[in-house]
Amino acid sequence: MKIGIVDLDTSHPGSWIPVERELGHEIVGLWDGGAVHPAGYAEKFAADHNIPKVYASLAEMVPEVDCAIIHGCDWDTHVDKARPFVEAGKAVLLDKPMAGSVRDIRQICAWAKQGARISGGSSLRFCYETQEFLAKPVEERGTPHTVLCGCAVDEFNYGIHAYSMLAGILGSGACCVRHLGQHGQHRVQVNWPDGRLGFLVVGQAAGWVPFYATVVTNKGCTQYVADSAKLYRALLEATLPYLAGEMDTPPVPMEELVEPELIALAARQSWLNGDREVQLSDLTADDPGYDGKAFAESYRKARYPEG
Repeated sequence: MKIGIVDLDTSHPGSWIPVERELGHEIVGLWDGGAVHPAGYAEKFAADHNIPKVYASLAEMVPEVDCAIIHGCDWDTHVDKARPFVEAGKAVLLDKPMAGSVRDIRQICAWAKQGARISGGSSLRFCYETQEFLAKPVEERGTPHTVLCGCAVDEFNYGIHAYSMLAGILGSGACCVRHLGQHGQHRVQVNWPDGRLGFLVVGQAAGWVPFYATVVTNKGCTQYVADSAKLYRALLEATLPYLAGEMDTPPVPMEELVEPELIALAARQSWLNGDREVQLSDLTADDPGYDGKAFAESYRKARYPEG
């Protein structure tokens, strides 16, 4: 595919490009909205990564690419930035979190239902450690019924990794969520209708916490930490063949792929409302959700404290 990169806010674009090229794709150009980096950063990035073109607008990029990879850390802009590519029949990969509101999630799902090729999300949904665990015969590993996943840094931008890791292990179909209070980090319980339980520990911690999982099955207990050096490849290997049209079926159907974001939105509603249980089916489009603009501004200040 001919890939266009949209936004350079985080470390992801620079880390993903070598993998995208190794998988046989061409980076034809980029566009940066300036949410984090100053003027001139895009041109330097393009030169440093041997990317031939910096586009003046998304409209200029659309006809020249097969797929747009949208990296912006203001997730509230993802839908608007994806729209011209979707309307032109181009594929779109949305970096995590794919969206921060029910409204935007519903739009992404509607596009996918209409036939648009969209994928993305957290790489933890596809991490090799979970793939290897699930690849074992059920007779050997057992059926997971209680799972704990966690990480640190923040509740949503990084927390979505833990939500996605949990969904990768237990699958889709969660029905309700309850915040279990804080002891430094947020603790969240997720229920499935058949009695399966997931527990999450997310948010700021005193130090770095890896992406971890404890999986309890009817056969035993398995614990692992995801290798962060292999996460991007796991995501891109899973999603790019579908986006390139090399396979007709997405690696995870969109209605399932967005469930971690919905669970996170339900968790937010729970802790804002006295830790009451929140049904995913009760989430409404008028919930403002997580504030992408505020996060992007804080990210910029952390990156350029004097700018």
